[in-house]
Amino acid sequence: MLEEVERWLTTRSWTASDRPLHRIMSAKRSSGQTVSVVLPALNEEETVGDIVAVIRHDLMQQVPLVDELVVVDSGSTDRTAEVAAAAGARVVHRDAILPRLPAVPGKGEVLWRSLLVTTGDIVCFIDADLREFSSDFVSGIVGPLLTDPAVDLVKGMYDRPLGGAAGQGGRVTELMARPLLNMHWPQLAGFVQPLGGEYAARRSLLEQLPFPVGYGVELGMLIDALHLVGLDALAQVDLGVRKHRHQDGQALGRMAAAIYRTAQLRLARGHLVRPSLTQFERGADGFEPRTYSVDTEERPPMAEIAEYQSRKVA
Repeated sequence: MLEEVERWLTTRSWTASDRPLHRIMSAKRSSGQTVSVVLPALNEEETVGDIVAVIRHDLMQQVPLVDELVVVDSGSTDRTAEVAAAAGARVVHRDAILPRLPAVPGKGEVLWRSLLVTTGDIVCFIDADLREFSSDFVSGIVGPLLTDPAVDLVKGMYDRPLGGAAGQGGRVTELMARPLLNMHWPQLAGFVQPLGGEYAARRSLLEQLPFPVGYGVELGMLIDALHLVGLDALAQVDLGVRKHRHQDGQALGRMAAAIYRTAQLRLARGHLVRPSLTQFERGADGFEPRTYSVDTEERPPMAEIAEYQSRKVA
């Protein structure tokens, strides 16, 4: 491991308990910064309500850490929107944000559009499929941003059990993202969960970053932030254990392909010969190919969008 990364691990890796809530609130009051929490959601009616309820109770009613809580519905066909609204979130449909630009499927698309419907100086993203959710997931990653002006982006790190086995989750991280980062961006080798969906950043950073529209968004954001603000402006916080719904192997393959494409674009803006991935499923007549397109589109930095610029002027 690079000496720079070893030093970073001792100075920019913390636990949620390192910053008690009273200290975070004191820093928030003195700085006057506001905090937005965004949950990107697609068919998460089983879990989104509990997450919203915990954040509202712990971090909006008991203490005013979170100023706005927004669920961006990415085209759910279940009761995700109704459940989230009943629990107390403001729910916005993806297609209602920036309607002049037709939306494309993908998590990164939703995160990018969320910048237009939130106002916080700090934006915290939380996946909507978490189980046994604790509000420490929010306060833990927001805390360093409120208490340390030198930090611009904070990733959560945690154990990810799979089927009762500790540490077996995060398969795309171990098989794709971690090897890519270690080989091509070794400064980022210290991140325990580079693809984790729980992270917070200053709006002033997020609005300058391009957003891959699909599963490559977390990797792309981390790499681009490294080049824009440097390693010492990035940090991670141990949040304990993350329990969530796991994807099957073929879905993981599609995620890995999107992540590889995101890395490829950042290594060299060259031509992708075949932006697709073929997988196989056993059918009545043997293995049948299924070909999926790989997300290749990226949204530009939000600061370049006319509607966002107009809102800031207003």
